[in-house]
Amino acid sequence: MRGKWQILTIIIIVALAAVTIKMVPLNYGLDIKGGSHIVLEAQPTAGVKINSETMDKAKSVIERRVNGLGISEPLVQRQGTSRIIVELPGVGDRKQAIDLIGKTAQLEFQDPEGNKRLSGGDLKDAQAQYGGQYSRPVVSLEFTREGREKFAKLTQENIGKNVPIVLDGQVLTNPVVNQAITDGKAIIEGNMSMDEAKNLAVLLKGGALPVNLKPTEVRNVSPILEKESIQKSLQAGLVGVGLVLLYMLLFYKLSGLVADLALIVYGSIVLASMAGLHAVLTLPGIAGLVLSVGMAVDANVIIFERIREELKAGKRLHAGISAGFNRALSSILDANITTLITAAILFYFGTGPIKGFAVTLGLGIVVSMFTCIVITRWLMEAIARKNPEALTRSFTGKGVAHNG
Repeated sequence: MRGKWQILTIIIIVALAAVTIKMVPLNYGLDIKGGSHIVLEAQPTAGVKINSETMDKAKSVIERRVNGLGISEPLVQRQGTSRIIVELPGVGDRKQAIDLIGKTAQLEFQDPEGNKRLSGGDLKDAQAQYGGQYSRPVVSLEFTREGREKFAKLTQENIGKNVPIVLDGQVLTNPVVNQAITDGKAIIEGNMSMDEAKNLAVLLKGGALPVNLKPTEVRNVSPILEKESIQKSLQAGLVGVGLVLLYMLLFYKLSGLVADLALIVYGSIVLASMAGLHAVLTLPGIAGLVLSVGMAVDANVIIFERIREELKAGKRLHAGISAGFNRALSSILDANITTLITAAILFYFGTGPIKGFAVTLGLGIVVSMFTCIVITRWLMEAIARKNPEALTRSFTGKGVAHNG
């Protein structure tokens, strides 16, 4: 009964992975999909010093804005003392990208005389949603504790008057205050689409740039790999995987078939996990996947050799399988954990493609440990119950008269 539940669980895992892969498309990096490359240079302004601290703050604001757009694996890095490089995979509209990431985004709430009473620094959150009198796209604002007190005072003092909301010197909306607003919430209305409302929310939530940035270089980046090259790479990958599966089948026979099935489960889970986590596939990321496949195969080989040694030492099949997995476990964990630590270091200190390599390598290692320790063992035990003679023969070349 236990074996049936194990096989059913494997089938469910593969089915869920296949559905995820089908429904959620994979994200591709700049080197595969192309995108936009933008160089922003800080402009001298009165009262603002262009130094390392200012540029680090500007970089952080741009990163928050880009992340708010949901762009997968962007690259934001400083160049020299006054420049910031931004690379956005899959973004071909350069004007929209510049308007969003390079806007100063100085938000002000003014009184009727034009005096600034609140700024973007008083905001806690900004979200695009449908609202207002006609359920049009608006941006809902939530103030910090200090900002809530300021806004309550502003509205209380100006009932029946206009309080302009200004972004970078332009009036976004000029509402009339009907009553004091004390809950620390407000909305920005205007003739804007939902996409425009989302972009405005991203700007406000990301904060204002501490310095004016001017784009000095803007260009579209073509994929490093053309469509034909990608197809050839996929074909080469499939041939390589096919040869690995064939080698395992020829060398280990029935136990090799178990390893092949476990590798298929491994591949399904990895691709589904990448799609579900919205991870980005880059050329270095593909290299990480290939490396993790090699480690998955190596783990199976270690397990099979340990089982073979146990059976040749005279143990029965079930006892040999159990002992083989137990003996192989420490070696597999040592190799994979050290590689996981390396992947974590690369992810923490790396940028762009290096992070892509670290993500796919780390994900592949975690899944490979699961498939070789759990899936391979479930399949092995299921076959041991059904056909112990054939499984023993695949390890030792000899059958058994009985199993225990």
